[in-house]
Amino acid sequence: MSRSRLGLPFVGAVFAILAMLLPNRAEAQFGLRGGPLGVARFAVGHVIGLSRLRHARMGVRSGRTRDAALRSQDPRGAERGQPANPYVLRAALTAGAALSGWHGGRRPQGWWRHPDGSYGWIGPVFWPFAHDDLTTAVVFGDTTSLSLYGYGDIYAAIFAPYAAPELAAYTAPQGRRARRVPSVEAVCDGSDTGGLPVDRIAAAVQPNEMQRTALDDLSAAWASARDTIRASCPAQAPMIAAERLGVMQTRLDAMIKATDALAAPLAKFVDLLDDSQKAKLESLANERRAALASAQHKDAQTASACDPNYDPRYDVQAQRQYEQLVQQQWPAADIAGALKLDDTARARLDVLQDTTLRTMETLSPCTIKAAATPQARLAAVKARLEKMRQAIGGVVDALDDFEADLSDGQKAGFEAIGPKRAM
Repeated sequence: MSRSRLGLPFVGAVFAILAMLLPNRAEAQFGLRGGPLGVARFAVGHVIGLSRLRHARMGVRSGRTRDAALRSQDPRGAERGQPANPYVLRAALTAGAALSGWHGGRRPQGWWRHPDGSYGWIGPVFWPFAHDDLTTAVVFGDTTSLSLYGYGDIYAAIFAPYAAPELAAYTAPQGRRARRVPSVEAVCDGSDTGGLPVDRIAAAVQPNEMQRTALDDLSAAWASARDTIRASCPAQAPMIAAERLGVMQTRLDAMIKATDALAAPLAKFVDLLDDSQKAKLESLANERRAALASAQHKDAQTASACDPNYDPRYDVQAQRQYEQLVQQQWPAADIAGALKLDDTARARLDVLQDTTLRTMETLSPCTIKAAATPQARLAAVKARLEKMRQAIGGVVDALDDFEADLSDGQKAGFEAIGPKRAM
């Protein structure tokens, strides 16, 4: 089976998502000189193979989000009797925090948000709900949010929408403006929604004394993992693309370290359970899946696009949507002209573009199928994080090569592209 064929299921998912998100022609305009861009969605792809990666484009549309302060609330509420989809709250929380510093919060839109409405970047903070995502993936078998991190976040690190003063507002001392813009500390502290649900686990499995000790040890390890991830929050706002990619690497390194620290205590606790108790522990994940199934909108097109047998080459609508997308993303000729790149720099820009776009194939947004045990789910989470870490490393190398011979003025012009797009 060819490499391109292996990527077809993901491509189908991309097109299905874009079917709901594509802009009209006016909203889709990309301008290095500014102009409205609306809400960008990171899920984009190619039609037939990697040979067309260079011409892939990002889908955008105008939109609005409900403003909300980032605060400590549990987005896992659906299985606790709340009727709303738990990710609606998450989207509102991250949107309010991510957009508060952007143009002073005057324009409630953001082209770097995830397809579910949430944001992978809040100012200088990457992956704001990192610890919570580990909990939901490992304990509850829900990888919904984990699956959405990928190309779009890498793209937003290269072409950040924030201007320097807007980004700096997240790390500025408390003042009149800072009251509207959450601090990095508030984002990092507020995004942890409770850690390991010890009481729910204990109520489900009814542990004996030895098992309860192991559960307490696991809870302590979970709290330590939270502190490890919390320590990876940036103290200063990263102002250039290389620094932002470095923030992503640091965050992922901390998350991977956290999974390593959880492996032994998790295995110890689960191994002490008998088969009946293991089944009751797994029932928590089953309840989660049932709650999400009842709360989430059923989209047959998206579901079929994530089917391994889906082939977008025979989807006329997908092909048409692709043709619209090719005019929106990575306007290399415009960038080269604006920065006055020579042939060598232009070739290196093409490599950066291709390397970044290739992460769409390796980091599919289709929800990762949950494994049958918490230990296996933890291993799958670590594998996904390591794959993302490797993908970012490739982009870092390509960016370093591209910028190696650029003048300070050209580098400044490149950094200005993202904020100009967001005007």
